[in-house]
Amino acid sequence: MSFPLVRMRRLRRSEALRRLTRETRLSRDDLVLPLFAVEGARVREPVASMPGVFRLSPDEIAEEAKRVADLGIPAVILFGVPAAKDARGSGADLPHGIAQRAVEAAKRAAPDLCVITDVCLCEYTDHGHCGMVEAGEVANDPSLERLAAAALSHARAGADVVAPSDMMDGRVGAIRRALDANGFAEVAILAYAAKYASAFYGPFREAAESAPAFGDRRGYQMDPPNRREAMREMQLDLEEGADALMVKPALPYLDVLAEARRRFEVPLAAYHVSGEYAMLMAAAERGWIDGSRAMLETLVAIRRAGADFILSYAAKEIAARLEP
Repeated sequence: MSFPLVRMRRLRRSEALRRLTRETRLSRDDLVLPLFAVEGARVREPVASMPGVFRLSPDEIAEEAKRVADLGIPAVILFGVPAAKDARGSGADLPHGIAQRAVEAAKRAAPDLCVITDVCLCEYTDHGHCGMVEAGEVANDPSLERLAAAALSHARAGADVVAPSDMMDGRVGAIRRALDANGFAEVAILAYAAKYASAFYGPFREAAESAPAFGDRRGYQMDPPNRREAMREMQLDLEEGADALMVKPALPYLDVLAEARRRFEVPLAAYHVSGEYAMLMAAAERGWIDGSRAMLETLVAIRRAGADFILSYAAKEIAARLEP
């Protein structure tokens, strides 16, 4: 049958009908808010390239955690930005480092909030790379011990989930072994399994002070043209003990996200990254687009492609617009 018997517009003619026939739904339960933790007290420092995003001291992290929980958002992901850095990223696994204190502050303020921590060395090293550097190269195997130590310190601070974002081979297995051997078998691993060497990370690197001092990250982050390789990365991370997988960035890799959804039954996350967020905000500030509608449409697209949950800097604003 076809027109005039079939009229597709019949089910679009009112908001009630559109709600009844909607195929993809975005809810507050699908959102994770990234937060940047810095040293000090009462620090709420705006990130110039990401309007509405701030670098927060641990006491402000606690207040933000309460606000997030009150909005019905189930989780945050924390990034620590230390005051001092060195070649081995010593601050990454300090018992009272900035990320660890941020975790403790968030869990005290909102005990039921799921606290995820980013596990990487780039925020803590003076060279800005995600692993240990030896002879001018990022050395894979020596980096695994440091990453595992950082993840273990986050678990000891109270993190519910650790999320390795470094893209070193074998890091999920190293972290799983360290957690299990020290009594943290219940702490989950969300693997940045398909993290691409993307041009969309610039604003994040400003916020986290993590731009590489030399070279770039293409030797360990994924090459953007590759999709089959992403499936291999995901499968290997699952075999090493990952509980959930992530695709990063989201919008340029919706095909990767959709393929991962077809292949894997585990929870799947997507990171709507800083550059993607900043582009929409900049266009909205200039009056070129309806920023609120465009942001919501973007997150729905990521959800439609297969993400179970989305890391987004717009999580609070979007949550406030969604029905309970």
